This record gives sequence, C-alpha cells and structure tokens, in this order.
Amino acid sequence: MFRKLFYFASLFFIAVTPAFFATADEPIIVTKSVRDNPTLFFKGVTGDEGLSRELRSFLTACGWFDVVNNPDANYTLSGRVNSGTLRLEMEDGGAPGGAWQVSCSGGDRKTAQRAVDAIIEQIFKELKVRGFCSTRIAFCAETRRGVRNIYACDIDGGNVEQITNYTTLCVEPCWFPGGKSIGYSRYKRSGIDVVETQLNPKRSRVLTNFNGINTGVAISPDGRNLALILSPDHVVDLYVMPIGGRPRRLTRSKSVEASPCWSPDGREIAYVSDETGRPRIYTIAVNGSSRKRLPSIGIEAVTPDWSSDGKIVYATRVGGQYTLAVYDTKTGKNERVTEAPGSWESPAWAADNRQVVCKRTDGPKSALYVVDTWTGRTRLLTSTPYNLSMPVWSKARAVRP
Repeated sequence: MFRKLFYFASLFFIAVTPAFFATADEPIIVTKSVRDNPTLFFKGVTGDEGLSRELRSFLTACGWFDVVNNPDANYTLSGRVNSGTLRLEMEDGGAPGGAWQVSCSGGDRKTAQRAVDAIIEQIFKELKVRGFCSTRIAFCAETRRGVRNIYACDIDGGNVEQITNYTTLCVEPCWFPGGKSIGYSRYKRSGIDVVETQLNPKRSRVLTNFNGINTGVAISPDGRNLALILSPDHVVDLYVMPIGGRPRRLTRSKSVEASPCWSPDGREIAYVSDETGRPRIYTIAVNGSSRKRLPSIGIEAVTPDWSSDGKIVYATRVGGQYTLAVYDTKTGKNERVTEAPGSWESPAWAADNRQVVCKRTDGPKSALYVVDTWTGRTRLLTSTPYNLSMPVWSKARAVRP
C-alpha cells in the first residue's frame, strides 16, 4: 500500500493513457501567437575573449534578444575593460542606445551575468523585466537505477553543481526564497522525508518525516510555510504547515493529490487531483475555502507552476504525448506553447515570467530544455548520459559556487 500511494502521488502524471479524446468541458486548443525579439549584433569585448564568450552566452540564453552576426541588427553592443570595470555601449540603429559600467569582480561569468541583467532591465524597462541571469536551475539526475540526486546549473546550462550525494532517490526539488537553499523529497528504507539543503555552506535538515509519504513540497513566497502531500492515514491529501509547525489538511477525499505550488501572493495553492478519473489542476485558498477546478487543454493537466504575474504553466496530454500550455488566471485564456516532437513535462517559470524550463523526452533519454512561452522557441539547456527531470528555476539570484 505504501509504495502504491507514493507511486500515484508523485508519478501518476507519467502513466500511459488512451489516445486523445475531447470532452464537453475542454476548451479549444489555442496555439500561441508569435512575437519577434529585437536582433542584437555583439562585437565583443576588446582584447578579452573569455569575457566576450561569457557575455555572448548569457545574451543568447536570456532569450530577450536574437543574437546575430549582422551589423544591420536592431542593436549593436560593444565593450572594453578599463581598470577592473567593464564598459558597454549599445547603439540603437546607429544612435546611442545605452551605456553600462559593471565591476569585473568575481570573474568573467559573474561579470557577464550582472552586465546582461543590467542591459535587460534598461532596454525592456517599460515591461518591468527583472534581470535573471544570476538565477539557477535545480534538477534531478538519475545516475544509476534507483539513484537520483539534485544538481543545479546556470541559465545557459553551465557551472553544474551537485547538491545532494545519496545512494537513494532525491526528487521534486524546490527553491527557498532568496535561492540560498533547496527543498526536496528523499527516500529512506523507512519512508520518505522532506529535506532542506543549504547551499553555502552545505548543510541539511529534515523538515518533515511523518508516517506515509512526504512529497511535493513547495515553499510559500514568504518562506514561512510548506505546501506538501502527506498520507498519515493512508489517504493522499494536500496539507499546509509552518516550517517547524503542525500540518493542516486542506483536502479530504479518496482521490490522489500531487504537485502543489503557491500563488504569488501566498493566498492560494494550485495542485493536481485525479478525482474526476484523470488528473486536473485545482486551486484552493490556504484556509481551505474557494476550491475550484481550472479549465485546461487536453485530457490531463499536471505539474502546475504559478508565475509572479498570474499565469499557470502546466503539462497536458494531447495526442498521446505531453505538451506545455499556459493558463492566465486574470483573463482565463489557455494557450498551447510547444509544438515540437517529444514529450514536454514538469515546466517551471523563470523570474522574467516569459520562459520556462522543462523536461523533454524524445527517445530513450530525457534532457532539459528552455521554452519561450511568447514565441514557442525551444533551446537545449543540458543533456547528459543520464535521465534528467523535475527542473525548477530559482526566482532570485541564487547562491552559486
């Protein structure tokens, strides 16, 4: 019973289901509209190939420019280093488009991250875009059968760091606010614990170890409360609890709940339940009221993540494979955002509320991709000989080695 409960609570969204069929309450699939990025021609940093390489990497990875080898681009960027300071100048169609000075402290990579963040925030200030090049992405890597550990990397897929080192399963990572630690579920012979690992210096503590399963942990925006899935009475339900406090049950049914995530104001939780026979996304107030099912695309809707501007990205089964879709809680609009082959799962928002990181499976191995929800474009984040899964993007400038 214990293994069966955990299997359905944490992994029911990858179960094999019949081919696609429509039901009366499903909305029409809306394929997203394409928006163009401005083009950018990067001349490099005079006399500094290493810094030029890092700048180009983050200008490309940030997703807000199309970096091209064409002097007729919308923007032209060049730089030089003088007395430990990087000086960047931007031309906008031949006219001055901005200038930045960034300290070179911390090495080329950190310098490039700070510089590109400053450029994004200035060029797109009307959209109030937050710089996010210093954020990190945590994910699971299955290094051998029955062993998964948590890793983290930069937004361009570089600077990979191993966070946990256990000979068991460590799954479902989540970032604490501020990016200084990561929570996750860790298997033991006697059960499953929710653990927090602080990144610098590395040290861990058990947050929950109740009887039954302890999975799907999500940290509230203020860092004080947990939403998680527990089964103390062999019934899988959604709970909330203060860190170090007692859990309070939010759902009570024979259905299986999974994958909670917090609204940006911390007043609601989105989660998955299979009470209709197939997994769907619901929201519920933290006090247990105002429960409702969200409209979704496809025959299943799983693994939601809530952006700070009120959009919920999720994976949904369409035509036998998973694709990604976005539901806007303000407008009620649903859009499908991935069309490429493969199964796209477990999406998580970047701090720019535009891009998501996800797992893509197209063949025997799964890799991590970044998807632009505005344009539908995808880019490979990282691929290894191992299966990679369950990525999550920090919302702040995460602690890094």
